[in-house]
Amino acid sequence: MKIRACALPSSCRCGLWALLLATRAVAQTSPVSLPAVTVYSPSVANQAPVGAFAMPVSALRYEPGVDVESRNLAEGQSDITLRGDTFENTGLELGAGSLFDPQTGHYLAELPVAPAMLEAPAVLTGLQHALTAMNSTVGAVAYDWRPVRSAGFGSAALGTDGLDREEAYAGYAGTGPSHLAADADWGHAASNGTVDFGDSHFDRADARLQYVTPDAQADLFAGYQTSFIGWPDLYTPFGSDETDQLQTVLLDANYRRQFGPGDTFEAAVFYRRNKDDYAFDRFAPLGVSHPYQHTTWLSGLALGGRDEVGPFALNYHAEATADALKSTSLIYGPFHTRTLEKLALVPETSWAVDGGRLDLKAGATVDHSNREGSAAAPLAELARTWAGSSLQRVYASYAETTEVPSYTALNSSPTAGLFLGNPHLGRETSRNTEIGASGEWLGWNLQGAIFYRRDSNLVDWTYQTGVFARSANPVNVATTGFEAVARRSWDRFTLVLGLTALGKSAAQYLGAPATASFYALNYARERLTAALVLHLTTELELRSDNAARIQAPDALRTAGGNDALVSSLGLAYRPAAWRGWELAAQVDNAGNSAFQAVPGVPASRRQASFGATYAW
Repeated sequence: MKIRACALPSSCRCGLWALLLATRAVAQTSPVSLPAVTVYSPSVANQAPVGAFAMPVSALRYEPGVDVESRNLAEGQSDITLRGDTFENTGLELGAGSLFDPQTGHYLAELPVAPAMLEAPAVLTGLQHALTAMNSTVGAVAYDWRPVRSAGFGSAALGTDGLDREEAYAGYAGTGPSHLAADADWGHAASNGTVDFGDSHFDRADARLQYVTPDAQADLFAGYQTSFIGWPDLYTPFGSDETDQLQTVLLDANYRRQFGPGDTFEAAVFYRRNKDDYAFDRFAPLGVSHPYQHTTWLSGLALGGRDEVGPFALNYHAEATADALKSTSLIYGPFHTRTLEKLALVPETSWAVDGGRLDLKAGATVDHSNREGSAAAPLAELARTWAGSSLQRVYASYAETTEVPSYTALNSSPTAGLFLGNPHLGRETSRNTEIGASGEWLGWNLQGAIFYRRDSNLVDWTYQTGVFARSANPVNVATTGFEAVARRSWDRFTLVLGLTALGKSAAQYLGAPATASFYALNYARERLTAALVLHLTTELELRSDNAARIQAPDALRTAGGNDALVSSLGLAYRPAAWRGWELAAQVDNAGNSAFQAVPGVPASRRQASFGATYAW
């Protein structure tokens, strides 16, 4: 079981649940509020996007502490970044297991799971990330399996650019303290796109069987998703209309149990297959336009938890995965199969002090790969908590993490093609030091942290003047940052604010010289998010998500400038006479911003939808 403290860098979960309870308290004043099965993250206002059915990545677009760099729709292809890292430094946890994309990291968000099956996302950094996540260096987005309820919904929408979207979800839970439950979901969405040749098509089908007892929950899941996106300059800045087609299968079995107030255990077995067919020129003859076809397999098992004996406790996590690659173009590297293992042991002890408690955790992790050898890393955290005080928790922590490069970086040709690989890339290491605090002030729930991180041998993709392709290039870089989240609810109004401020040292590239960086030096110096839910009447609700940023300049960015404000606005009408119905209008990128989240990749422009949902 993941142990998630209430400080921002370890998790947003405790504060988010506090906000969710406050939001529900407001919603209960209306007899026509929708069931909680449609709430995927209480830190965002609009739970679903315009251009596709809701996916786990959808709510992350405006999640405090998470920056989603998308190509076409966020649901089409998105790089999930935390604290100014790159798309390959971020991990994803599903239950006890760590899922990652062995090919490139660009497909990390390809998770064929309906958000209605998942708890709200938790952002893990610092010690908690180092303890429970494998093969990611900066942080991870973590999801737990939600208990099944006898509830469901059906929705349909039409919109601009030929958009049509449908989704249906249903769950059934037995009665009694121990019972069987099951749920299933189906979704379809298609659009012509907000730019020429920016079309998309998505289909998902998934189902889950669950067994619940008073102190345990077991989940057995199977899901399949196919997605197609077209976009000019999707991955390369050469004026080509590109496409990417993915087919993802996910099988997962997860078991978690609570043995007592402080004793937990969780285990998982998982399998993921991802087929990728990328076309640099969608109009070229078939044999020419599809030389980039890749299939990756990832399977693994994991277990972890916490055992408490008197004033002492042991936090532990063990995980092993095997991955494999079959590719028409990634054939130049040293290997196409790999195994990874991780063991983490972190003892913990506590002392009662005046007005609260002092907690100390100190331990280490060991990462091993049959291709990259082993690496040991220390981690420690000292925290002071107060009972009945406005200041609730203060902590200081240090954590080291490591990961191995992806197949695209290792196995692309080092001398020719669109992407130049490097077979000599080694294990990446990150060292993070931070202090943080959480508490309440004048009705606000507040969390914040200051951190300093040093990344060694970080794999970046860079551009050099006069060289046609981009290159996998290792770099040493230091990042200083500040994060804060503030939440408050009034009678008819809920507000969530998030602020991230980052600074990076001049990067020292260890390989070829670099004119510009696509990822490591593409970051928001300041990013402010604001989520607002306003209950205009008992039947009418206004929802607004906003992200304002000041981006570090990048020579590869060709439009939209370095400053941007991107907003999503929604208006929901729940007629009292039609219990369970919601009629909604929503617009994404309401200001029609042209900001390029990935330098050189055109932005997805304004798109609107009008739809209806019936929930029970």
